[in-house]
Amino acid sequence: MTTVGVVVGAVAALALIVVVGLVVLARLVSRLAPGAARESDGEAEQARVVLEAETTEARAAARRLVDAARLEADEVATRLRARAEEDAARVAADAERAAERAQGEIERARLEAERVTERARRESEKARQDAETVADKARRDAERTIAQAQALAEQAAGEVAARARRDAEAAVEQRAAQLAERLADVEQRLIRLDERERRLGEESERLAARDRKIAQQEEELSARELEIGEQEVALAEADEERRRELSRIAGLTAEAAKTELVGVLETQAKREAAVLIRDIESDARNTAEQRARHIVVEAIQRVASEQTAESVVSVLHLPSDEMKGRIIGREGRNIRAFESVTGVNLIIDDTPEAVLLSCFDPVRREIGRVTLEKLVLDGRIHPHRIEEVHDLARYEVEKLCQRAAEDALVEVGITNIHPELVELLGRLRYRTSYGQNVLKHLVETAHIAGLMAAELGLRPEVIKRGAFLHDIGKALTHEVEGSHALIGADVARRFGESEEVVHAIEAHHNEVQPQTIEAVLTQASDSCSGGRPGARRESLEVYVKRLERIEEIASGQLGVERVFAMQAGREIRVMVRPDDVDDIGAAVLARDVAKQIEDELTYPGQIRVTVVRESRVSEIAR
Repeated sequence: MTTVGVVVGAVAALALIVVVGLVVLARLVSRLAPGAARESDGEAEQARVVLEAETTEARAAARRLVDAARLEADEVATRLRARAEEDAARVAADAERAAERAQGEIERARLEAERVTERARRESEKARQDAETVADKARRDAERTIAQAQALAEQAAGEVAARARRDAEAAVEQRAAQLAERLADVEQRLIRLDERERRLGEESERLAARDRKIAQQEEELSARELEIGEQEVALAEADEERRRELSRIAGLTAEAAKTELVGVLETQAKREAAVLIRDIESDARNTAEQRARHIVVEAIQRVASEQTAESVVSVLHLPSDEMKGRIIGREGRNIRAFESVTGVNLIIDDTPEAVLLSCFDPVRREIGRVTLEKLVLDGRIHPHRIEEVHDLARYEVEKLCQRAAEDALVEVGITNIHPELVELLGRLRYRTSYGQNVLKHLVETAHIAGLMAAELGLRPEVIKRGAFLHDIGKALTHEVEGSHALIGADVARRFGESEEVVHAIEAHHNEVQPQTIEAVLTQASDSCSGGRPGARRESLEVYVKRLERIEEIASGQLGVERVFAMQAGREIRVMVRPDDVDDIGAAVLARDVAKQIEDELTYPGQIRVTVVRESRVSEIAR
């Protein structure tokens, strides 16, 4: 509530109390002097009505003044707040103007309140005079009572006026306190602005000092660049002078010097390239090779299948050498009948108590071996008996093939496969590749592929199926011309295998470029199964020649002192002379040897090249 409102309210309350006092006084007068009151009753009533009308009008006027003062005060406060928020930079000046404006408004409100109070007092005085005039006749008979009532009314009016004055003073003091708080807040803001301005000044000084320092450093750098440029020019001139002097001393021509320089630059470039390659290979091995090696090793270690070395020639032991004559028969009719029925070549030589069976088809060779074994046990050998035993042996071998294929499928966990494919898989039980049984190779490859797929977070079903069927074409290579990968793909497609499986089969030897992750994992698992130590055998002559060639490649490098082939040719240790080959040269030599071995030799798995450079210094204490 503003001061004007308090003052106007106090005046209105004072006027109301005066009116009530006059009404009470009139009633007392009427009771004490009923006769006189009755005579002036009409005039008193008329005066009372006039007084009430004037009082109502005064109250309405006071209310309008209060509302106008409140609206004006609110408008002034709003303008002050808006101006204070618009321009923070001029808050001090705005605060002073706001304080002056507020002081002026307070002063005007105080003057307005005094005018209103004066007007109300005059109106009250006029009303009192009118009432005294109206009640003059009645006061003649009750002079003492009227005096007492008047004293009481004056006392009450004084108390009301004093209370109104105290309320007005309290309101003024409260408003002054609020203004003082606002002024203090403004002063605090001014202090903070001064502090911020001071910090900004210090920051600008620091930035200026930094700019000066940077400018000084730039000047120093410019001078340094000029000095370096001059030094480079001087070094270039000195180098040119050195080259001319060397050419003069050595008697070299320009072309020879150029050739020597090119050789030096080539050596430097090779060293720098070796350092860069070593860093790149180190970063790559820390991620890709380590992860791939972990997956491959984990897959291989978890597959524990046996491998037996088998030959394309079967040997049958006989109870005695006399059985050879009975196998040959009169004029060789038994051996001719056997070879005609079985399609297997029977070799009878000087080997004691043994005969050899040779055939390109491993299943046919096994049927012939079983036929001959039954004939030898039975003892009856003639053409008709040979045909009977051959039919029985073929049935038994087919059953063995069927059972071997079913066992392999159960071991791998593959179902829903065409019966013709099962038959072809069973025939691989007697097929070998470099001494490795093909059916066992398929099982091992499927396990490795499944483990790789699991490590990589892929679905192993399709990958294991493609890996298990990738060499199925080897069952028909003696009947159909072409690569076993393409033959196997055609057979798998004909018997309803999916395109993913067919593509993995036809792409595992790169006759078709691999396009899917299944094909890539089939290639990797096939290489792991066939390239691991002991999986396949090779002839001693080829093995020795490969070791000799590996040692020759390493020994032909400059600075090599000794070469050792280790771990059946899977690792080579190269000892170099430390005075001739430094650390970077050792890295270059290892890379050159590995590259030459990759280009010239064919081998299973991988070969590790290790270059050893050792410096020894010894002294004798006497």
